[in-house]
Amino acid sequence: MGQNRRIDRIHDDATQGSEQFLAGRNPVLEALRSDNLPDTVYLSGNGGVLRQISELAREKGIPVKMVSESKLSQMTAGANHQGAAASGSCGSYVSVEEILGYAKEKSEYPLIVICDEIQDPHNLGAIIRTAEAAGVHGIIIPKRRSASLNLTVGKTSAGAASHMRVARVSNLAMTMEKLKENGVWIYGTDASGENYTNADFKSGTAFVIGSEGFGIGRLVGEKCDAMLRLPMKGQVNSLNASVAAGIFIYEAVRQRDNNK
Repeated sequence: MGQNRRIDRIHDDATQGSEQFLAGRNPVLEALRSDNLPDTVYLSGNGGVLRQISELAREKGIPVKMVSESKLSQMTAGANHQGAAASGSCGSYVSVEEILGYAKEKSEYPLIVICDEIQDPHNLGAIIRTAEAAGVHGIIIPKRRSASLNLTVGKTSAGAASHMRVARVSNLAMTMEKLKENGVWIYGTDASGENYTNADFKSGTAFVIGSEGFGIGRLVGEKCDAMLRLPMKGQVNSLNASVAAGIFIYEAVRQRDNNK
């Protein structure tokens, strides 16, 4: 598996900083509807959706503070806050066992995404958004050299990070072995791999999505059961990590839906 052949490398210039506030009406609403509630809600108005946010926050016992538009813009570093922001993390972590248990509760084979050192919170948020919409049972990220469930991830995920089960582990390779023991087949990405449409994702499946600059690490790659490739017919030989993840995820969804 050559480093220069990985097709899941990312070439974008997204900022890797993290805002201190979750900004936007929908992300704030989703946070208030989730099990991981924000610490404080900030509003610059009280009509329409903002009134709904205020009422829901007070119903959940979350302090609501009224601030000016300029103050809210300053707090959210100029983000499109739409008159609403919240402080706090965008989600809480679960164990790998909880992810597997959730799949079992739904009487479904596990469908999992493993993010190998995805450090850009915008990319992690986009992956979580797609995964949550598609019914993925959980995301696994490493504790080191990875974006965390910060508020930038929450904003980019459009609130999905408040609902997605995310496990944060010390050792991805060991975690992959645990998944295998539970009947999960693990797929990595490499240009020399099999065409992704030829693989069978109807049983337990985990997709490894590599980091922005270096793709899948050597040790993680060695733990994969098989490598897959996406057809690349243009001049560009790589895809954004979240785009690649979405293609794999929805191929698994298509196969499972057709198998019902």
